[in-house]
Amino acid sequence: MISPGFALPEDSLRLPLNDEVHARPPVRLAGAQHVVYLAVRHRPDERDAHRGALVRLAQAAGASVAPGVDHAVVTLSGGLRFKWEGHAEFASYTFFAEGAGDSTPAAVLERAGWPDVAYSLPGEVLVAVSINLVPFAGDAPPADAFRTSADTVIGGAVAEGRGWAYADFRIREDGFTRFLVLNREMGLGQAGRMVQRLLEIETYRMMALLAFPVARKAAPEVGAMESELGGIVERIAGATPEDEARLLDDLTRLAARVEHLQSATRFRFEAAEAYETIVNRRLTELREVRIPGLSTIEEFLHRRLAPAMATCRSASRRIGNLAARVTRASALLRTRVDIAREQQNQKLLEAMNRRGRLQLRLQQTVEGLSVVVITYYGVSLVGVLAKAAKAAGLDGNPELVMGISVPLVAAAVYGGVHRVRRALEGGEKDAG
Repeated sequence: MISPGFALPEDSLRLPLNDEVHARPPVRLAGAQHVVYLAVRHRPDERDAHRGALVRLAQAAGASVAPGVDHAVVTLSGGLRFKWEGHAEFASYTFFAEGAGDSTPAAVLERAGWPDVAYSLPGEVLVAVSINLVPFAGDAPPADAFRTSADTVIGGAVAEGRGWAYADFRIREDGFTRFLVLNREMGLGQAGRMVQRLLEIETYRMMALLAFPVARKAAPEVGAMESELGGIVERIAGATPEDEARLLDDLTRLAARVEHLQSATRFRFEAAEAYETIVNRRLTELREVRIPGLSTIEEFLHRRLAPAMATCRSASRRIGNLAARVTRASALLRTRVDIAREQQNQKLLEAMNRRGRLQLRLQQTVEGLSVVVITYYGVSLVGVLAKAAKAAGLDGNPELVMGISVPLVAAAVYGGVHRVRRALEGGEKDAG
């Protein structure tokens, strides 16, 4: 499309790229809210099924959504709102119930009609969160504002003191993790962003931790392969030419196993790094202020999440270093094999050269003998002719004639043999 303003075609990606900064806006929240959130992990080919759940929930409320959307907010009946977001590995379902702080998460889901669509959805619930957003007018919340049976309560003032957020990061008997947000001065948009940040922190924390069991499972296998590689490298140092083929086969099989492990874990480890980055960014955006006696959410998660992520990074580095070491060992062994092969080829060439020189000497010897033999028979023929001429009455001494003919015949024979040899050598060069 040509814009009348700048009279040039507009790039087809301009509008979607510009609108990306406005994608997935937070839901504006006023007053008391009970937010119930589910993150369902699924395979890439199951994403359309979760988009279908959005369509069914919207249709049940008499609303519609555009086909192929990645996010949508739908107003349901009974003062409920529903937000759906599709991601690469999971789909998130967020239900907002106004003034429903005393209701259970299951009751909110029942009112939204979630059980009617959930039974046919593929995937598993990885995150389930219940957030109570409550207006608060005091200067400081009471010590028992967040009720929990856990030994530790985590929380702090958020949004630079405009509210408070509490959690214990434990899964309750109903399967949900609880958060409490007390809103003193946050506006509608700020309250919505605060709730969204808490949901994203919990979601991406769990998504990042998916790499932790992968790292722990890979550790023994990596250790075994490191030991195996060390043994192979030691064998390479004292290997004989007969051992090199077997060593190369062992290295090839080890390289295949390392490559398989790297391929199986690379995505999970790289995704964990990306998710951890999002968690750290959202924690910073909470702008927490410490409450005496409590760990802030940022401090608590850094203490718990950082060691697990360090384990994942260590496993990823070990696998990468192992792959590099296998590559270097393979290159070293192949270099040894190539050098040995070159030495064998050199010896073969030297043997061929020796045989060639021997054949040349034999050929020269045969040529010399051939000249002698042919000269002998040539001189004999000259003698026969000389004797026949004398018998015919010509003067001359046949023996003298034979003696004089010896160098002449020898020179003629040698020249003829030499010309034949040059002709044969020229033919071989032309053929080559």
